[in-house]
Amino acid sequence: MTAWTAHVTVATVVEKDGKFLFVEEHTAGVTHTVFNQPAGHVESGETLIEAAIRETMEETGHEVSIDALLGIYTYTPPMFPDRTYYRFCFLAQSLHHNPTAELDTGIVGAVWMTLDELLETARARSPLVIKAVQDALAGQKYPLSLVYEHQNSPLISSLDA
Repeated sequence: MTAWTAHVTVATVVEKDGKFLFVEEHTAGVTHTVFNQPAGHVESGETLIEAAIRETMEETGHEVSIDALLGIYTYTPPMFPDRTYYRFCFLAQSLHHNPTAELDTGIVGAVWMTLDELLETARARSPLVIKAVQDALAGQKYPLSLVYEHQNSPLISSLDA
C-alpha cells in the first residue's frame, strides 16, 4: 500500500474581456489533452505567490500580478486515492505576454475561453478548474493578507538554535 501524500499547488485565474486564461496540456493517464488554469507545485524555498507567478509564466508566457486569493481547494483524484492536492488559487492580471516564451514540457499552449466554452470541451483537468472560474465569476476574493508566509531571517533563525 502506498502512503498518502499531500501536494501543495498553486493556480491563477486570469480574466480578460470575459475570457479566462487556460493551459492546454498533456497529463499522465489521459489520452487527450485537458484544460487547466496555469498551475503547478510549490518549489522548495518559494512562497505561494512566487510559485503562482512562476507557474503562470512557465506555462503561458504571461507575466502576471497577483491581486487576491480566490480560494483554497482540495482534490483527491479518483485514480489516485493516495494523494490529495491542496490548491491555493489566486486572481491575477496579465501584465505582459511573451508569445515566443518556451513553455513547460507537456504544454500545448495557452488558450482564452469563457466558462461555457470550457464546459463545452468537457476536458477540464479536474472539477477544481471549473469551480475556480465559477467562484471568480461570482466575485469571490480574499485579501492577500489572509496568506501569511513567514520568511526566515538571521535573527529568527538564531532564536531556533
